[in-house]
Amino acid sequence: MRKRLFATIAFTALTAMTAVSGLLSGAAQAADPIKVGAFVSATGPASFLGDPEKKVLELYADRINKAGGIDGRPVQLTVYDDGGAADKAASFTKRLIESDGVDVIVGGTTTAATMAAVPLVERAGVPFISLAGAVVIVEPVKKWVFKTPHTDRMAAEKVMEDMKKRGLTKLALLSEDSGFGKSGREQTIAVAKERGIELVADETYGAKDTDVTAQLTKIKNNAAAQAVLVFGLGQGPAVVTKNYRQLGISLPLYQSHGVASKEFIRLAGGAAEGVRLPAAGLVVAAQLPDSDPQKKVVTEFTKVYEDSFNTEVSTFAGHAYDGLMIALDAVKRAGGTDKAKLRDAIEQTKGYVGTGGTVTMSAKDHMGLTLDAFHMVEVKQGDWSLVK
Repeated sequence: MRKRLFATIAFTALTAMTAVSGLLSGAAQAADPIKVGAFVSATGPASFLGDPEKKVLELYADRINKAGGIDGRPVQLTVYDDGGAADKAASFTKRLIESDGVDVIVGGTTTAATMAAVPLVERAGVPFISLAGAVVIVEPVKKWVFKTPHTDRMAAEKVMEDMKKRGLTKLALLSEDSGFGKSGREQTIAVAKERGIELVADETYGAKDTDVTAQLTKIKNNAAAQAVLVFGLGQGPAVVTKNYRQLGISLPLYQSHGVASKEFIRLAGGAAEGVRLPAAGLVVAAQLPDSDPQKKVVTEFTKVYEDSFNTEVSTFAGHAYDGLMIALDAVKRAGGTDKAKLRDAIEQTKGYVGTGGTVTMSAKDHMGLTLDAFHMVEVKQGDWSLVK
């Protein structure tokens, strides 16, 4: 009898311990972090793109965690700085996948860095939302790869749309010898044929060139040119813009969305006056009509960013915000971080209103933005002005 009593007590205690252990295990599992990995160019030639991206990812991961996380799960963010080097981007991508065990990657400041990561995420089956501009990132569609910025093709289309409005049909192209610049050149040539724009000059410059007057002099002496489009990012386009004014070229000057940051205006100084480029509504938030669905989103984001960092917002900061929000919204809809389900949920993003526009993705479109998401802006008195 006494042995049976002891056995019953022991069994009851063991059952209770097992139940408690199960509850604790369940609680621990529920609180497992959502592992978000990132590699950005926070330093180096593309730092004015990558630095705000890094700041935004860290800022919003912290804000989300302070608000209770995503369905009770904290966001664990791991960020690496590739310095703008594609080989480092590949190395960090491998580390994020193999060592850090991330659930999703949001990053890739430049096209070169992004494309270095693509084969790694495709092979590993890890969802990747790029922050870079070239259309090659998502065309052709890659199963595990998505992007938030508008493409270089869209930039060329928007520029030529504006040229036609101004009665201009002959374009001189000056592109940077980089991943973004090369892709931009290819897309500009293709779009020009479709839009009835004649390309009368095709020059290139190096990303580290400190003087581009030789190429610009050729364009200046080209009597057929009616406008000039520069495709590049980082400090190069500012150098081009300064040289352009120094040579006294009076043709309309267009830049790509690769310079949609106040840093470009600071670097180019007064030479930036009159430059036009396609950009997200974020840079002209206060000028958007109240009926624009983006107005509330970009106004609030601008306030949070500028209050947090005491500096002007840039579209690159917005790309990172959109990438993180799309990824975390997909985690909610997928019911967790199973990578295949998470990938599917990202692809099924519909009607997300972000800083870059309204995003609706599909199996055939891993960006989800239309040309309407782009606004033509012009530099006036050292600030962005919406072209109406």
